[in-house]
Amino acid sequence: MTTAPAVRWNPQRPSPMPYHRYRPFHDRVNVPAGNRSWPSARIERAPLWVPVDLRDGNQALAEPMDTPRKRRLFDLLVATGFKEIEVGYPSASRTDFDFVRHLVTSGAVPDDVTPVVFTPARRELIDRTFDAIEGLPRAVVHLYIATSPVWREVVLGRDRGEVRETVRAAAEQMARRAGDAPGVRFQFSPETFNLTEPDFVLELCDGLTELWDASPDRPVTHNLPATVEIATPNVYADQIEYAHRNLSRRKSVILSVHPHNDRGTGVACAELAVLAGAQRVEGCLFGNGERTGNVDLVTLALNLFAQGVDPTVDFGNIDAVRETVEHCNRLPVHPRHPYAGDLVYTAFSGTHQDAISKGLTHHAGRARELGVPERRAPWSIPYLPIDPADVGRSYEAVIRVNSQSGKGGMAYLLRTHHGLDLPPRMRPDFSRVVQEATDASGREATPKELYELFRETYVVDGSVEPGAYPDTAALVDALARTGCVVEVLELTEDGTASYAECRVDGVTVWGAAEGSAASVRAVLSAVNRVAR
Repeated sequence: MTTAPAVRWNPQRPSPMPYHRYRPFHDRVNVPAGNRSWPSARIERAPLWVPVDLRDGNQALAEPMDTPRKRRLFDLLVATGFKEIEVGYPSASRTDFDFVRHLVTSGAVPDDVTPVVFTPARRELIDRTFDAIEGLPRAVVHLYIATSPVWREVVLGRDRGEVRETVRAAAEQMARRAGDAPGVRFQFSPETFNLTEPDFVLELCDGLTELWDASPDRPVTHNLPATVEIATPNVYADQIEYAHRNLSRRKSVILSVHPHNDRGTGVACAELAVLAGAQRVEGCLFGNGERTGNVDLVTLALNLFAQGVDPTVDFGNIDAVRETVEHCNRLPVHPRHPYAGDLVYTAFSGTHQDAISKGLTHHAGRARELGVPERRAPWSIPYLPIDPADVGRSYEAVIRVNSQSGKGGMAYLLRTHHGLDLPPRMRPDFSRVVQEATDASGREATPKELYELFRETYVVDGSVEPGAYPDTAALVDALARTGCVVEVLELTEDGTASYAECRVDGVTVWGAAEGSAASVRAVLSAVNRVAR
């Protein structure tokens, strides 16, 4: 094995990690790339989303869901707008079987929703699966078997021919049990697809397309999982495009993908797979699943939304969705999770806050120019890829102030929460005060604390009665007669308060006041600050 030569600008050196134990993907599976078309494709419509939270996601939980939790999650998936939902693995446990029967007997499945059930390629388990769905007007029965060399050799102990015969026997059994029922369709997953020989994948899938007599009116779903991620997302896209181009009776096939997240690129794999011809994506809300999880359907859908493409599902109240999923899975959603985390629309950095604050002001002005409400105006705000309000978030948490924050953040919070629009020249002065306070406390400052700090700093009472002076000029003249030289450099009002920048005996200082005679009292506050 050779090592790339070092370059002066990169001081990284060989590590003690035993990387030589692992083989790159191209030593493990042939990926026929050919002439790629997916790099120049665009996603202009959402694929069919299929949540597998109730089966694949449930299998990954330390405490699998009971029927009430499953039903709550199923109802959420329906309300969100998913039209094909994997509801269980009926032959795996009594709980899964009973939940599918619950859906049948309770009438919980709307007329436009198709449940999917999962089964391995074993006769008695296929029978158990069909027993579970008896009475459902529509269902997809999902057959799977591992197909890659290492699984065939280590796990199954079967060669390609034996795997092929197992799959065919299972498919024939499914066809017999389904009979002429028009509402039952079939799905096949060559598990570990991304490590399976491409010709073997086509052989298995094409054989089932023919055996199940798929047609455009009754298509078969071929689901090609990245069961364990092995390579960069472009490799998975090449594999999917090869299948897309070479599957027989293509118009009778729904090409589906099921990416996992072992390399942290599940979302990218799914998006590139759709560019490469996939029409259907299986995943979980917020990415729950075995190991590092299944691909996250929330991120995928809202990524399209952020590109101006209808996601075809409704995440307009993302916090309610998150609350339900956290309850059912008993797993928290990370505060930095895309779109849904507590902190994803929050800026602490001063430069970010300044850009967002200016962007929101510009957005409001643009909406007025267009004569539309701000919620309907085109969105273009620095650091905010979507309007938080579109997913049910308020603006209250967009900007939060700590020791990393700047003048724009504290000014925005004072304006939006207390109606105090600090003059631009005053903001650096108050920003220094805020930074000293947050540095000392080691935590963020709430809008209430900022207001209290503003009053403590600038609203300073003294011995002179401001009501005795009709205006600031009269006050300045009176002070001059006492030997106090005051020059008013700037005097600003915002309808809530007055702000005065003054040079008092050669010292420049700001004062502020709210209420009656605010201008006079703001100048007097500046004078009193110097005296204090």
